[in-house]
Amino acid sequence: MIAKMNGYGCIKTEDEYIRRHHRHEIKDNQCSSSLVKHIKAPVRLVWSLVRSFDQPQKYKPFVSRCIVQGDLEIGSVREVNVKSGLPATTSTERLELLDDEEHIFGMRIVGGDHRLKNYSSIVTVHPEIIDGRPGTLVIESFVVDVPDGNTKDETCYFVEALIKCNLKSLADVSERSAIQDRTEPIDRI
Repeated sequence: MIAKMNGYGCIKTEDEYIRRHHRHEIKDNQCSSSLVKHIKAPVRLVWSLVRSFDQPQKYKPFVSRCIVQGDLEIGSVREVNVKSGLPATTSTERLELLDDEEHIFGMRIVGGDHRLKNYSSIVTVHPEIIDGRPGTLVIESFVVDVPDGNTKDETCYFVEALIKCNLKSLADVSERSAIQDRTEPIDRI
């Protein structure tokens, strides 16, 4: 258990955030996991990327194109084209949760030519201090069916690898942008 300041003088732990925001109903034929990434960029910057349901390609390296049907609101559906190299070409996804105050994003895969059936994920973004500067703790959790012919471990490993790639890219994009914004050290604010 790792304790972190949440930016408001209260100590929170990653485990507490996961218990509070990352609840999934897991059935026997499903696997689930939570991944954590510490990003050296302020929450407002990281959240602006995470909440972009209509432009996941801003930080997700496997997305080549995204088209949203209708307005950007809970229930909106996007059609995502996946870059070659993955066992899929399209994914149809629905926005399930978008909370700009608590920084919570949730989506569910509702179609596509892949094996991620009944996939849903939650991403939360939390302020923290990293090296004396505003930083962000990002937690992404998921639940998904285990496809026939695969084990829970194999399925979790595959999905975790994709999420780790996305989180690394989110950190890279956010941190590059933060450097351009010239964020002041927290002790000067």
